Amino acid sequence: MTTTYNCTSEDQRTEGLQHAQRAISEKKCIVMPTDTVYGIAADAFSPLAVTMLLASKGRSRQMPPPVLIPRINALDGLATDVPADARALAQAFWPGGLTLILHAQPSLDWDLGDTKGTVALRMPDDHLALDLLGMTGPLAVSSANRTGQEAAQTASEARLQLADSVEVYLEGGFRPVKGTAALPSTIVDATSTPFRVVRQGAIELERLREIVPSILGIGETVTAAEPVAGSETAKPGSDGENQPAGETLPASENQPE
Repeated sequence: MTTTYNCTSEDQRTEGLQHAQRAISEKKCIVMPTDTVYGIAADAFSPLAVTMLLASKGRSRQMPPPVLIPRINALDGLATDVPADARALAQAFWPGGLTLILHAQPSLDWDLGDTKGTVALRMPDDHLALDLLGMTGPLAVSSANRTGQEAAQTASEARLQLADSVEVYLEGGFRPVKGTAALPSTIVDATSTPFRVVRQGAIELERLREIVPSILGIGETVTAAEPVAGSETAKPGSDGENQPAGETLPASENQPE
């Protein structure tokens, strides 16, 4: 039975988090707020749960979901060969609206879809989301909407689209603040050299370059003869040149990521 909890009430918040934790352990989907928009979440280590998440959205395995984590040090448990610059970006912008595409730990028993060995990770800046992630561990999370529809900014908006395919809806009010635009996270492919922005979102390119000056923006490339030092090396390129090596970008069209 599908249940919605008003998590602005402390009693319902506690009950809702407990029910959501049970639902995740039973390989069911839940809807939760994040700092960007609402997300539909499932156990990242359950292929069945991830399949249900994709089916609820009307997506294929070619568009795998990103993974939300409760703390920065979870990064090394899920990714391998993490570059120093990627760690610097995480330290600067987590929790927050930055998703990092990294090489996935090959030893992990999970199946997020056709990721080609990569994983998109983010730590959200939302207390309710972080509390739930602290109870469940990493969650596969996609924007709480049917593919092609507007991303939900409340749990009630998400329920209009996802209905009974979700066990628990955690209502926390508007995400982001009512009256503001719903910006997705900025996605950086940290498996390429230099790093590339593959979706511009909440974190502006100029802010990223304060930490890692060599990051390329959308449509920018460098030639082999040019130093990879900063934005002055960037040249326009085709959109196809800005896809991550593992083609994880479809996962991150899903806003919470």
